Amino acid sequence: MSLAVLVSGTGSILDAMIEAGLPVDLVVSDRPCTAVTLAAGHDVEAIVVHRSSFGDDFDRDGYSALLAGRLSERSVTLVAMAGFGTVLSRPFYDGFAGRVLNTHPALLPAFPGWHGVRDALAAGVDVTGCTVHQATLEVDAGPILAQEEVKVRPDDDETSLQERIKVVERRLYVDTLWAVLDGVIQFQPAPEGAAP
Repeated sequence: MSLAVLVSGTGSILDAMIEAGLPVDLVVSDRPCTAVTLAAGHDVEAIVVHRSSFGDDFDRDGYSALLAGRLSERSVTLVAMAGFGTVLSRPFYDGFAGRVLNTHPALLPAFPGWHGVRDALAAGVDVTGCTVHQATLEVDAGPILAQEEVKVRPDDDETSLQERIKVVERRLYVDTLWAVLDGVIQFQPAPEGAAP
C-alpha cells in the first residue's frame, strides 16, 4: 500500500508515524505549516494543495476533487488524516471510500466534532479518550477501528487533557495503521449514505 498523510499543523502525529517506521510515501497539507517542514526533514515528499479560501466562498467539492486527483496521480492507496483542518466532501470519498483513517480526541460516538476535549470537560465525564476510525462523509461517524480511554483528572483543563490524549493518540494511531497495513484490521463497510 502507498500511504499518504494529510496534515495542517505541527506534525506531532506525523512525526510519531515516521519515527515508528510507517511507510509514509507522501505528506499533503492544505496550508503552509510546520508539518511540511518536518516531513522534509525526514526525507518524505511533502506538497501543499492550497485552499482557495478559508471563508464562506470556499469550494469544498472543487478542493476535494483536486486533492483526490493529486493523491491518485501518486497512486496513493491509503490515507491517514493527522490533524488535517479541511472537511472533505463526496468527490474525495468517491475516490478513496473505505481507505481513509482519522483520529479523534474522544471516545466516539461521544463528543464528535472539532471540540471533543472541550465538550467532554463540559459534560463532566470521568473518562474520555481517543478513537481511530474510518473517515466518511459524515464527520466522526465512520466505523471505529480502535479506542483507548484516558481518565479525566479533577484539575484538568482543555490543554492538560488534550496533551494526555495526544500521547495516547500518537501510539494508538501508529499501532492501528500498522494493523491495517499488515492486514490484521480490515476496513469495515461505510455506514449507509456515508460514502458510495
